[in-house]
Amino acid sequence: MLQTNDSHREPYRLPRIGQRITKTAVAVFLCLLVCTLRGLEGMAMSAESCITAIICMQPYVRDTRDYAFNRVAGTLIGSFWGLLFLLMCLFIPELAGMKPLLYAMMGVGVMASLYSTVVLRMPDASSLAAIVFICIVIAFPEIESPLQQAFNRVLDVLLGTFIAIGVNVFRLPRDKNRDLVFFLRTKDLAPDRFSPIPSAALFRLNYLYTDGAKICLMSEHAPAFFTLQMGGTKLSVPLIVMDGAAIYDANENRYLYAETIEPESSLWLRGYLDELGVSYFIYTIHNNKTCIFHQGRMHEQEKKVFERMRRSPYRSYLDSEVYRNEELVYFKIIDEDDKILLLHRKLRHLLHDRKLRSVVRPQTDAPGVSGLYVYSSAANNLRAQNKLMQALHEKEPALEDVRVFLPGGYRSEADAMHLLHTVGNYYEPLKIRRLFRKKKGGKK
Repeated sequence: MLQTNDSHREPYRLPRIGQRITKTAVAVFLCLLVCTLRGLEGMAMSAESCITAIICMQPYVRDTRDYAFNRVAGTLIGSFWGLLFLLMCLFIPELAGMKPLLYAMMGVGVMASLYSTVVLRMPDASSLAAIVFICIVIAFPEIESPLQQAFNRVLDVLLGTFIAIGVNVFRLPRDKNRDLVFFLRTKDLAPDRFSPIPSAALFRLNYLYTDGAKICLMSEHAPAFFTLQMGGTKLSVPLIVMDGAAIYDANENRYLYAETIEPESSLWLRGYLDELGVSYFIYTIHNNKTCIFHQGRMHEQEKKVFERMRRSPYRSYLDSEVYRNEELVYFKIIDEDDKILLLHRKLRHLLHDRKLRSVVRPQTDAPGVSGLYVYSSAANNLRAQNKLMQALHEKEPALEDVRVFLPGGYRSEADAMHLLHTVGNYYEPLKIRRLFRKKKGGKK
């Protein structure tokens, strides 16, 4: 759906301006506008409301509310100690000429503001309380009315807080296409299987998930790698794993479907590889867990993979005979690039007659090393997508599928963000766009 040119790297493209940046700018504009309406201009204009709006503007609305609550609490705490400090200074006018002592007392006031948030069990408001305290007392002794000074600072902060909340809560009218199922590849979201999805892309993906978007992620690898890449993400649709050979429900930790290799074909392939003296891994599914058995004499490249992968609690690596021959999902042979290519040439025509297919993939974590993967010819992403859609249609018959991908795969975080924004535009298009389309259609 998204087309890129694989022949050369695309030139750097500036990331798009996100909603948080736009909303922050709008909130600052409104704060300045309100200050003008209050009669504050030039040197008299306060920056506290703008600073508050910038700080309170969070990616999620619920985060803005939490931050706003801390901001208000910190403001009240800091204002209390600031007002107390100013009143004390008015009763002791000699302090105005004793700068070192005055600054020391300001330090004590900061300490009191911070300690108050600890006593009230509001640690997130601590820095805000100290900042407000300093904003109130910093102009002493050039303060004629302490009450007015404290009131103005509280008003500025509250204005910035509520403007930030209002701007963040406001959304242009959008539709929610909850009848769409999106299919995305993990290799379009992260550089390799060992790298987590970049934070900005993961945030955008989580937003879509929590908002109700149905997104199925597809991977060439076993489900365990999703734990590395996705963290604690609550997936809304089962995963397609092992290059389309299986469907895995990460929420229930179980396989919903697997396309295994026929026993006769697996016995033939094992015998053929043993005759060539080639060692290999066999991926199986046993009791809803991925079990990987190694066969043959383990060489140096395989030892590195074996020792690295067996530490994972989400899969079992075993240097032993397979449990059951009918549970085999795929074979994997790892070796130097030239050896793998030579073996692939030997196997390519033989596999077709045995209803098998093979794929060669460079191992990104080991330069100069490739993997040869052998699956059932019936195991592929398109078949798995159709299987998953059939299962989903039993609950929601109106569902439609949308495939969104980058033919060139992941190149930068900007590519991943571009992909997810495309999904977002399909999932929640502006109602204004739909109205324009209807008008154009009506004219025709």
